[in-house]
Amino acid sequence: MTPEVLAALEAAKAAKRPVALLTRLTDGAQHLFPGAGLPAPLAEAAAKALREDAAANVTADGAPWFIHPHNPPLRLIVVGAVHIAQALVPMAQEVGFAVTVVDPRRAWATAERFPGITLIHEWSDDAVAALAPDSRTAVVTLTHDPKLDDPGLDVALKSECFYIGALGSRRTHAKRVARLAEMGHAEASIGRIHAPVGLNIEAVTAPEIALSILAEVVAARRGAALARRAAPATAVAA
Repeated sequence: MTPEVLAALEAAKAAKRPVALLTRLTDGAQHLFPGAGLPAPLAEAAAKALREDAAANVTADGAPWFIHPHNPPLRLIVVGAVHIAQALVPMAQEVGFAVTVVDPRRAWATAERFPGITLIHEWSDDAVAALAPDSRTAVVTLTHDPKLDDPGLDVALKSECFYIGALGSRRTHAKRVARLAEMGHAEASIGRIHAPVGLNIEAVTAPEIALSILAEVVAARRGAALARRAAPATAVAA
């Protein structure tokens, strides 16, 4: 690996930018994706490797290549140490997310309720900003309290996170939309929020709602087409 390629690779990692290292097996020549001058089939294969988090061997322009994706870690930021969060956190860990729970209410965000999980007892705007959501981050707000949810959503909407979800009925979300618009967010930006959060599986219990949320997060990560829900989920009190 040349010093130039190594420096570019390390810079991408430091900036938490997804990047793939492409090595031509015939002579060891290396390139990074995204990058200029790559043949279309090679660029497409590299993009697929990043999406799927899987190395690949491909042939392009008559030569064999090895593609090694370097993705930032998958992260889930949960605002609200509620019962749904208690069910959601271990599920998310099982599918590969590093989870952080944000809630200034120390009586709720405890190690007993969330063993082994990073807990941040700051207001959601400060906490989410410090966590710096990137394109491999999902943010879900579950408190159902505008004082706690809205500041976190404000920061998330200004980030590149791939998924934003918020608990609450359609009526609750309509009021949320109005508040976020007053904060200066455009309609297209607010439209990134999945609310009511989760796929419509007629969920009722906290674990069922957690399952619907995680399914929607995974679908968004994998690029599945997501239709807006026709009916709100039943919220479970914390």
